Amino acid sequence: MFVRQMHYLVALAREKHFGRAAHACHVTQPTLSAGLRKLEQELGVPIVVRGHRFLGFTAEGERVLGWARQIAADYESLRQEKVETSGQITGTLRIGAIPAATAAAPALLAPFRHRHSEVKVQMLTLSSAAIQRGLDEMELDAGITYLDNEPLNRVRRLPLYREHYVFITRPDEPLARRRSLRWAEAAAQPLCLLTPDMQNRRIIDQVMAEAGIASTPAIETNSFMGVWSFVRRGPWNSIVPEASFRGLGESADLVGVPLVDPVHVQPIGLVLSERDPLSPVAGALLKLAQSFGRESSIENIFK
Repeated sequence: MFVRQMHYLVALAREKHFGRAAHACHVTQPTLSAGLRKLEQELGVPIVVRGHRFLGFTAEGERVLGWARQIAADYESLRQEKVETSGQITGTLRIGAIPAATAAAPALLAPFRHRHSEVKVQMLTLSSAAIQRGLDEMELDAGITYLDNEPLNRVRRLPLYREHYVFITRPDEPLARRRSLRWAEAAAQPLCLLTPDMQNRRIIDQVMAEAGIASTPAIETNSFMGVWSFVRRGPWNSIVPEASFRGLGESADLVGVPLVDPVHVQPIGLVLSERDPLSPVAGALLKLAQSFGRESSIENIFK
């Protein structure tokens, strides 16, 4: 019952709704509420702020929640390890990937799934901050994100590939015939860029600022799908990571021109919690990524 109560608490923190938390735990809402009240009685502290709906946790509850997340994660790792001793690992690999890396992520996750066929892979597109939070709160096993642009805390990291930038336009545009394009030339064009809350946009703004370039995009969107749609419609162009553009596959209606002066390179890598030991699924993913580094160039794999 104690472990089940820990899962109730973690689910309530994630869902922020008693009914949804109960559904996620496959119990009725009265069962979940009774379990949490029993936990409060056992620990002798109030955990949940009482009301007609979920209002949050008490200060004591926030501390209990931290332990609950750790206990629930350790229990899941124990279950995975028990299966691993008798055969293949099972369970779910929960990984967050920044939007710029979603096109490259299958280069790592597809071989992982082939090697560990009993593991379900769940990849979520998240901001770098959300990946950090997911690792801290043990909602994620791993992340694929920028390594050195904004601080990462309490993680172990492994470089995967280096992100390069390209100017995206339509094939009938004069600039589409160029072999390369200076950032200043790209900034002078009508642009559609990601919104400023996305780290990829902040990187682009930083590159331009360091080069003494000012850019005021005509259109901003928080998805690469939006970028592709606006550039196809015209007259707008964009600046995106090369891996994201390659992820479109063969595209006859869009052209990517490498950006130079400066040539900006941004390392992207695998991040995992610094907790020891790692869960079996996270450890297996790290082992596979390390083998890529020993056997061949990871950067070539992700191109």
